[in-house]
Amino acid sequence: MIDYLIFLAISTAIFALFGLGLNLQWGFTGLINFGHIAFMTLGAYTTVLLSLKGVPLLISAVIGAVVAALLGLVIGFATLRLREDYLAIVTIGTGELIRLVVNNQELPVGDTWISGAFGVQSYTIPFSSEPNFAVRLVMIGLLTLLGAVTFFVLWRWIRTAQRFLVADTSKKTSSKQELASRLGVGIVLGLLTAAIYISGVIGLYNYNPKAGFMLLSLLVLAFVFWRLEILVRSPWGRVLKAIREDEEIPKALGKNVFWYKIQSLMLGGAIAGVAGAFFAWQLSAIYPDNFQPQLTFDAWIMVILGGSGNNIGTILGAVIYFAYDAITREVLPRIIPLDEARLGAFRIMVIGLILMVLMIWRPQGILGKKEELTLGK
Repeated sequence: MIDYLIFLAISTAIFALFGLGLNLQWGFTGLINFGHIAFMTLGAYTTVLLSLKGVPLLISAVIGAVVAALLGLVIGFATLRLREDYLAIVTIGTGELIRLVVNNQELPVGDTWISGAFGVQSYTIPFSSEPNFAVRLVMIGLLTLLGAVTFFVLWRWIRTAQRFLVADTSKKTSSKQELASRLGVGIVLGLLTAAIYISGVIGLYNYNPKAGFMLLSLLVLAFVFWRLEILVRSPWGRVLKAIREDEEIPKALGKNVFWYKIQSLMLGGAIAGVAGAFFAWQLSAIYPDNFQPQLTFDAWIMVILGGSGNNIGTILGAVIYFAYDAITREVLPRIIPLDEARLGAFRIMVIGLILMVLMIWRPQGILGKKEELTLGK
């Protein structure tokens, strides 16, 4: 059970990171990117191939993020002056192009060249070797600090909605609804944080390499979330939101809208590239078929579920998605007598139905703001 919780925590952290990159591009800037997997693919393969050449893992991951950001620059210069639907078409084509090139290209694995279709194995993974007891205690301390910060952020997030309810009596109904949403989400995320913390402490004390990797992935997710929250609340982030609503307004104010879009595409791509490095480390062996377009649409599901333009919403969407995946994977076979292929299709149908209901009942997502979605009209 502990190992499974650690696995779910790692998967959720990686795809929350992946979704945060997409949320920056679409949720805050309005860029429709259906080829987000391309950034993850480049980040994963760059990190792995460089590590096989002896480059330290941290430097390999940073270079992978830079390469993914450069792809965003190329896509941006090629498409951002076109209409939104053309951007969507080009990005989904780019995602498949990158995967097919990797599949058919010979890759420099160590001192030899092998076909990309054979995949890449036997590369270095963080925390694969057991650290000494003192280092394990430091890791447990970091996990404790991360858990405490998470509880504090959730408490402050709920308190903000409560203070707004007291201060703004003109919108009491909507404020109550937001407070109820935040309270429910805060309780769920708090319980999950406690479960992950307990599992992590046990895994680190008795040392399980996956527990060390979980700690690293959660730390990186927390750091990216923190910096993104600062960015989107800065003047730079407000310009992105203005572009999303009506790009003619920031143009009239003298803002270089094209360059802001480029920056958003590059930064979102770099974040997805980091997620790609973690995805490769989690898999321990990567193949082109690991990077199917479906992963892009999984990220879209997470962003839509939680609420576009909301970073906490994206993390919540990732939690819901993997909770749904785990529960249906274990429970549905006992209820519905279907073979594995049909059961997989049925699970996709159900989550599609959930999204349809959500779009009718709450189109802005669980934590999204309706006034931003509808321009206040």
